[in-house]
Amino acid sequence: MTEINSESNSIAEELLLKLKKLAENGPIKSLLDADTSVGRTLETALDIEINSSKNPDYRGIELKSFRKRKGIRKNLFAQVPDWKLSKFKSSAEILNEFGYHRDGDFKLYCTISTQNRNSQGLKLKLDDDIEQLIENSDNPEIGDFVVWSLEKLHKRLLKKHNETFWISAETVKKDGVTYFNYTSVEHTKKPISSQFDILLDQGIITIDHLIKRTKTGGDREKGPLFKIKPDSLGLLFPPSDKYSLVS
Repeated sequence: MTEINSESNSIAEELLLKLKKLAENGPIKSLLDADTSVGRTLETALDIEINSSKNPDYRGIELKSFRKRKGIRKNLFAQVPDWKLSKFKSSAEILNEFGYHRDGDFKLYCTISTQNRNSQGLKLKLDDDIEQLIENSDNPEIGDFVVWSLEKLHKRLLKKHNETFWISAETVKKDGVTYFNYTSVEHTKKPISSQFDILLDQGIITIDHLIKRTKTGGDREKGPLFKIKPDSLGLLFPPSDKYSLVS
Protein backbone atom coordinates (compact mmCIF):
# COMPACT_ATOMS: atom_id res chain seq x y z
CA MET A 1 0.00 0.00 0.00
CA THR A 2 1.15 3.57 -0.64
CA GLU A 3 0.25 6.95 0.76
CA ILE A 4 -1.76 9.13 -1.58
CA ASN A 5 0.42 11.23 -3.88
CA SER A 6 0.42 14.95 -3.01
CA GLU A 7 -0.31 15.76 -6.66
CA SER A 8 -3.48 13.64 -6.70
CA ASN A 9 -6.88 15.11 -7.19
CA SER A 10 -8.09 17.13 -4.19
CA ILE A 11 -11.50 15.42 -4.17
CA ALA A 12 -9.79 12.02 -4.00
CA GLU A 13 -7.64 13.32 -1.13
CA GLU A 14 -10.73 14.57 0.68
CA LEU A 15 -12.56 11.26 0.21
CA LEU A 16 -9.56 9.20 1.27
CA LEU A 17 -9.21 11.29 4.45
CA LYS A 18 -12.88 10.71 5.29
CA LEU A 19 -12.50 6.98 4.75
CA LYS A 20 -9.44 6.83 6.98
CA LYS A 21 -11.28 8.67 9.75
CA LEU A 22 -14.18 6.23 9.48
CA ALA A 23 -11.78 3.29 9.65
CA GLU A 24 -10.06 4.74 12.73
CA ASN A 25 -13.40 4.74 14.56
CA GLY A 26 -13.65 0.97 14.29
CA PRO A 27 -16.36 -1.34 12.92
CA ILE A 28 -19.57 0.23 11.57
CA LYS A 29 -22.87 -1.50 12.24
CA SER A 30 -24.60 -2.76 9.10
CA LEU A 31 -27.78 -0.88 8.25
CA LEU A 32 -29.60 -3.92 6.88
CA ASP A 33 -29.29 -7.63 6.31
CA ALA A 34 -28.66 -7.75 2.55
CA ASP A 35 -25.88 -8.13 0.02
CA THR A 36 -26.05 -4.39 -0.66
CA SER A 37 -25.53 -3.48 2.99
CA VAL A 38 -21.76 -3.04 2.69
CA GLY A 39 -22.22 -0.18 0.21
CA ARG A 40 -25.28 1.38 1.79
CA THR A 41 -23.67 1.39 5.23
CA LEU A 42 -20.58 3.17 3.93
CA GLU A 43 -22.50 5.72 1.87
CA THR A 44 -24.71 6.56 4.86
CA ALA A 45 -21.62 6.99 7.05
CA LEU A 46 -20.28 9.41 4.42
CA ASP A 47 -23.62 11.29 4.32
CA ILE A 48 -24.23 10.28 0.72
CA GLU A 49 -27.91 10.06 -0.16
CA ILE A 50 -28.97 6.60 -1.33
CA ASN A 51 -30.47 6.83 -4.81
CA SER A 52 -30.67 4.97 -8.11
CA SER A 53 -28.75 7.56 -10.12
CA LYS A 54 -26.36 6.32 -12.79
CA ASN A 55 -23.95 9.14 -11.91
CA PRO A 56 -20.89 8.64 -9.68
CA ASP A 57 -21.52 8.79 -5.93
CA TYR A 58 -19.07 11.29 -4.43
CA ARG A 59 -18.40 14.49 -6.39
CA GLY A 60 -17.54 12.59 -9.56
CA ILE A 61 -15.96 9.56 -7.87
CA GLU A 62 -17.83 6.26 -7.96
CA LEU A 63 -17.75 4.20 -4.75
CA LYS A 64 -17.77 0.40 -5.02
CA SER A 65 -17.67 -1.39 -1.69
CA PHE A 66 -17.31 -5.15 -1.43
CA ARG A 67 -16.87 -7.77 1.25
CA LYS A 68 -13.35 -9.16 1.39
CA ARG A 69 -14.11 -12.77 0.49
CA LYS A 70 -12.32 -15.07 -1.90
CA GLY A 71 -14.02 -15.47 -5.27
CA ILE A 72 -16.41 -12.51 -5.02
CA ARG A 73 -16.92 -10.74 -8.35
CA LYS A 74 -17.03 -6.94 -8.38
CA ASN A 75 -20.05 -5.03 -9.72
CA LEU A 76 -19.25 -2.75 -12.63
CA PHE A 77 -22.70 -1.40 -13.49
CA ALA A 78 -26.31 -2.30 -14.23
CA GLN A 79 -27.63 -1.95 -17.77
CA VAL A 80 -30.86 -3.21 -19.32
CA PRO A 81 -30.73 -4.51 -22.91
CA ASP A 82 -31.61 -2.41 -25.93
CA TRP A 83 -35.24 -3.47 -26.03
CA LYS A 84 -35.81 -1.94 -29.49
CA LEU A 85 -33.15 -4.26 -30.93
CA SER A 86 -34.27 -7.31 -28.91
CA LYS A 87 -36.79 -10.07 -29.52
CA PHE A 88 -37.96 -9.83 -25.90
CA LYS A 89 -39.14 -6.35 -24.92
CA SER A 90 -38.96 -6.44 -21.12
CA SER A 91 -37.46 -8.15 -18.09
CA ALA A 92 -40.91 -9.63 -17.44
CA GLU A 93 -40.67 -11.58 -20.70
CA ILE A 94 -37.26 -12.95 -19.71
CA LEU A 95 -38.65 -13.98 -16.33
CA ASN A 96 -41.75 -15.57 -17.86
CA GLU A 97 -39.62 -17.74 -20.13
CA PHE A 98 -36.73 -18.75 -17.85
CA GLY A 99 -37.90 -18.11 -14.28
CA TYR A 100 -38.46 -20.66 -11.49
CA HIS A 101 -40.37 -20.81 -8.20
CA ARG A 102 -38.34 -20.56 -5.00
CA ASP A 103 -39.05 -19.33 -1.45
CA GLY A 104 -42.53 -18.20 -2.40
CA ASP A 105 -41.35 -16.03 -5.28
CA PHE A 106 -41.02 -16.50 -9.03
CA LYS A 107 -37.47 -15.45 -9.92
CA LEU A 108 -34.51 -15.63 -12.25
CA TYR A 109 -31.24 -15.25 -10.38
CA CYS A 110 -28.41 -16.51 -12.55
CA THR A 111 -25.04 -15.70 -14.12
CA ILE A 112 -24.54 -15.64 -17.89
CA SER A 113 -21.15 -15.98 -19.56
CA THR A 114 -19.68 -16.30 -23.05
CA GLN A 115 -17.86 -19.46 -21.95
CA ASN A 116 -20.66 -21.94 -21.28
CA ARG A 117 -24.40 -22.27 -20.88
CA ASN A 118 -25.94 -22.03 -17.44
CA SER A 119 -28.63 -24.33 -16.04
CA GLN A 120 -31.32 -22.27 -17.79
CA GLY A 121 -29.57 -22.89 -21.13
CA LEU A 122 -28.47 -19.25 -21.43
CA LYS A 123 -25.20 -17.99 -22.88
CA LEU A 124 -23.68 -14.73 -24.10
CA LYS A 125 -22.06 -14.21 -27.47
CA LEU A 126 -20.12 -11.26 -28.80
CA ASP A 127 -20.65 -10.14 -32.39
CA ASP A 128 -17.85 -7.74 -33.31
CA ASP A 129 -19.16 -7.25 -36.85
CA ILE A 130 -22.39 -5.62 -35.67
CA GLU A 131 -20.91 -4.47 -32.32
CA GLN A 132 -23.45 -6.22 -30.13
CA LEU A 133 -23.51 -8.41 -27.06
CA ILE A 134 -26.27 -11.00 -27.47
CA GLU A 135 -27.96 -13.31 -24.99
CA ASN A 136 -28.97 -16.64 -26.46
CA SER A 137 -31.16 -19.56 -25.36
CA ASP A 138 -30.49 -23.16 -26.33
CA ASN A 139 -34.20 -23.42 -27.09
CA PRO A 140 -34.23 -23.16 -30.91
CA GLU A 141 -37.68 -21.57 -30.80
CA ILE A 142 -36.19 -18.66 -28.85
CA GLY A 143 -32.54 -18.38 -29.93
CA ASP A 144 -31.17 -14.83 -29.58
CA PHE A 145 -33.58 -12.89 -27.40
CA VAL A 146 -31.91 -9.74 -26.02
CA VAL A 147 -29.18 -7.44 -27.28
CA TRP A 148 -26.85 -4.81 -25.84
CA SER A 149 -25.12 -2.30 -28.08
CA LEU A 150 -21.39 -2.37 -27.33
CA GLU A 151 -21.25 1.37 -27.94
CA LYS A 152 -23.84 1.95 -25.20
CA LEU A 153 -22.01 -0.39 -22.82
CA HIS A 154 -18.74 1.46 -23.44
CA LYS A 155 -20.40 4.81 -22.70
CA ARG A 156 -21.95 3.39 -19.54
CA LEU A 157 -18.59 2.04 -18.37
CA LEU A 158 -16.74 5.28 -19.07
CA LYS A 159 -19.36 7.43 -17.35
CA LYS A 160 -19.70 5.19 -14.30
CA HIS A 161 -16.00 4.51 -13.78
CA ASN A 162 -14.20 7.62 -14.95
CA GLU A 163 -12.77 7.57 -11.43
CA THR A 164 -13.58 4.91 -8.85
CA PHE A 165 -12.71 3.95 -5.28
CA TRP A 166 -12.98 0.16 -4.83
CA ILE A 167 -13.31 -0.23 -1.07
CA SER A 168 -12.67 -3.54 0.64
CA ALA A 169 -14.47 -4.39 3.88
CA GLU A 170 -13.95 -7.12 6.43
CA THR A 171 -17.13 -8.49 8.03
CA VAL A 172 -17.30 -8.80 11.82
CA LYS A 173 -20.11 -10.48 13.80
CA LYS A 174 -20.93 -9.29 17.31
CA ASP A 175 -23.86 -10.84 19.18
CA GLY A 176 -25.38 -11.89 15.87
CA VAL A 177 -25.10 -8.38 14.40
CA THR A 178 -22.96 -7.62 11.31
CA TYR A 179 -20.36 -4.85 11.37
CA PHE A 180 -17.97 -3.69 8.65
CA ASN A 181 -14.29 -2.76 8.90
CA TYR A 182 -13.38 -0.80 5.75
CA THR A 183 -9.71 -1.60 5.32
CA SER A 184 -8.33 -0.64 1.90
CA VAL A 185 -8.99 1.25 -1.34
CA GLU A 186 -7.99 0.67 -4.94
CA HIS A 187 -8.25 3.91 -6.93
CA THR A 188 -8.84 3.42 -10.66
CA LYS A 189 -9.29 5.90 -13.51
CA LYS A 190 -10.28 5.86 -17.19
CA PRO A 191 -11.24 2.26 -18.08
CA ILE A 192 -10.04 0.92 -21.42
CA SER A 193 -13.27 0.27 -23.34
CA SER A 194 -11.64 -2.02 -25.91
CA GLN A 195 -10.54 -4.27 -23.03
CA PHE A 196 -14.17 -4.51 -21.91
CA ASP A 197 -15.04 -6.45 -25.09
CA ILE A 198 -12.04 -8.76 -24.70
CA LEU A 199 -12.92 -9.52 -21.07
CA LEU A 200 -16.51 -10.28 -22.04
CA ASP A 201 -15.25 -12.64 -24.73
CA GLN A 202 -12.95 -14.36 -22.22
CA GLY A 203 -15.69 -14.76 -19.61
CA ILE A 204 -13.89 -12.48 -17.14
CA ILE A 205 -16.81 -10.05 -17.31
CA THR A 206 -20.20 -11.74 -16.91
CA ILE A 207 -23.84 -10.71 -16.41
CA ASP A 208 -26.20 -11.51 -13.55
CA HIS A 209 -29.96 -11.53 -13.97
CA LEU A 210 -31.73 -10.56 -10.73
CA ILE A 211 -35.43 -10.56 -11.59
CA LYS A 212 -38.16 -11.42 -9.09
CA ARG A 213 -41.97 -11.47 -9.10
CA THR A 214 -43.49 -11.33 -5.65
CA LYS A 215 -46.70 -12.96 -4.45
CA THR A 216 -48.54 -9.70 -5.08
CA GLY A 217 -47.52 -9.83 -8.73
CA GLY A 218 -44.99 -7.01 -8.77
CA ASP A 219 -41.74 -7.45 -10.72
CA ARG A 220 -38.38 -6.22 -9.41
CA GLU A 221 -35.23 -6.06 -11.51
CA LYS A 222 -31.88 -5.27 -9.84
CA GLY A 223 -29.85 -5.78 -12.99
CA PRO A 224 -28.76 -7.01 -15.34
CA LEU A 225 -25.49 -6.53 -13.46
CA PHE A 226 -22.20 -6.55 -15.33
CA LYS A 227 -19.56 -8.03 -13.02
CA ILE A 228 -15.83 -8.63 -13.26
CA LYS A 229 -13.93 -11.55 -11.75
CA PRO A 230 -11.82 -10.98 -8.60
CA ASP A 231 -8.37 -9.47 -9.04
CA SER A 232 -9.12 -8.52 -12.67
CA LEU A 233 -9.46 -4.73 -12.38
CA GLY A 234 -5.92 -4.39 -13.73
CA LEU A 235 -7.10 -5.94 -17.01
CA LEU A 236 -9.76 -3.23 -17.48
CA PHE A 237 -8.04 -0.15 -16.04
CA PRO A 238 -4.58 1.43 -16.35
CA PRO A 239 -2.28 0.93 -13.34
CA SER A 240 -4.11 1.95 -10.16
CA ASP A 241 -3.16 3.33 -6.74
CA LYS A 242 -3.79 1.32 -3.59
CA TYR A 243 -4.22 2.81 -0.12
CA SER A 244 -4.52 1.27 3.30
CA LEU A 245 -7.21 2.72 5.56
CA VAL A 246 -5.78 1.19 8.70
CA SER A 247 -2.40 1.74 10.29
